Amino acid sequence: MIERYTLPEMGRLWSEEAKFQSWLDVELAACEANHQLGRIPTDAMETIRANAGFDPARILEIEAEVRHDVIAFLTDLNERVGDPGRYIHVGMTSSDVLDTGLALQLRRSVALLRQELSGVEEAVRDLAIHHKDTVMIGRSHAIHGEPITFGFKLAGWLAEIRRHGERLERLERDVAVGQISGAMGTYANTDPEVERIACERLGLTPDTASTQVISRDRHADYVQCLALVGASLDRFATEIRNLQRTDVLEVEESFAKGQKGSSAMPHKRNPIRSERISGLARVLRSYVVAALENVALWHERDISHSSTERMMLPDCSVTLHFMLREMAQVVRGLGVYPDNMRRNMYLYGGVVFSQRVLLALVEQGLERDEAYRLVQRHAHAAWNTEGGDFRANLAMDPAVSERLGPDQLEACFSTDQHRANLGVIWQRLGL
Repeated sequence: MIERYTLPEMGRLWSEEAKFQSWLDVELAACEANHQLGRIPTDAMETIRANAGFDPARILEIEAEVRHDVIAFLTDLNERVGDPGRYIHVGMTSSDVLDTGLALQLRRSVALLRQELSGVEEAVRDLAIHHKDTVMIGRSHAIHGEPITFGFKLAGWLAEIRRHGERLERLERDVAVGQISGAMGTYANTDPEVERIACERLGLTPDTASTQVISRDRHADYVQCLALVGASLDRFATEIRNLQRTDVLEVEESFAKGQKGSSAMPHKRNPIRSERISGLARVLRSYVVAALENVALWHERDISHSSTERMMLPDCSVTLHFMLREMAQVVRGLGVYPDNMRRNMYLYGGVVFSQRVLLALVEQGLERDEAYRLVQRHAHAAWNTEGGDFRANLAMDPAVSERLGPDQLEACFSTDQHRANLGVIWQRLGL
């Protein structure tokens, strides 16, 4: 399923060709640094610039023999450059190329994810503004609670999305870390100035204290952050799925002309895109454990993390990119049914206004516990009873009517109070 929907820009970023290009970018940046420091003659540097390149097929052919991907890459590169190739990779180790090249891919990946997250933010913001005053029932334990507005529900989504925007902005900086420090990371055979200059050219920051690899806490942070964004998308998708249930039907995913929901049941209109988002969020969460396991490498390095990352990092990136695009489209096309929201809110004669009645009775001098039992009795008598009417029950009870007149009782069933202070939320969100 994912391959069919893979988004080209993120897919290309994690292709084999893009990986080799990032390696070439690192090698050329290191050569430019050594040239700037007077360690590569100008004519040799010009030849390297002119001829440096790679052939993925040739690299794989060499790797089949040497069983080492970076050596295969360097062999192909040197075949193209000729004698000046002796200045390439001087004092470096494979991880300098692998990890710094990976940092370039991770940084570009986060930039794409931030772009897609902005699309979700825009869609949710627009829908929230449109439905600021669309009253619906709030639920806790999946049971009717008290009135809210659909815009208020979306305001919570919007605030969460904006927090993820801040997380991804921070993450884009934190993954943009490179190293050109040689075996064990001690700079024994390379000048730290090479690392500084090369990283500056690449738009990276030298790692504070790398070993032979960049510590994998950074990469675990990447995976956990993506999984956390996915978890929020799962929350939004799950809410849509619940609100689309036939017996609720307060919102609904768009259903295209010609679309079919079931091979057997023509009436079906299923929230398939939200279900897809929820399912893929599980995939993202499943990678978190592997990312954390990768942190504990042996001594200064091993490569137990390498095989995991070859699958995990592209998969997480492409999957979340797709999920964000899906969620934006779901929100933009979401059907919202205010009449159904109102119908559901006033089930059983508006039992959800029980707290307003309770407080009104207390204000009129009734002891709170007594008022609670009185209101609860009428609410439970109406609850799940055919023709049950909480408001009518109250109106017929002398213990209520002697304290609350018709206008006072009417006021208890208004949503004005529930909406009165929501302006503070819109103010905080700048809406």
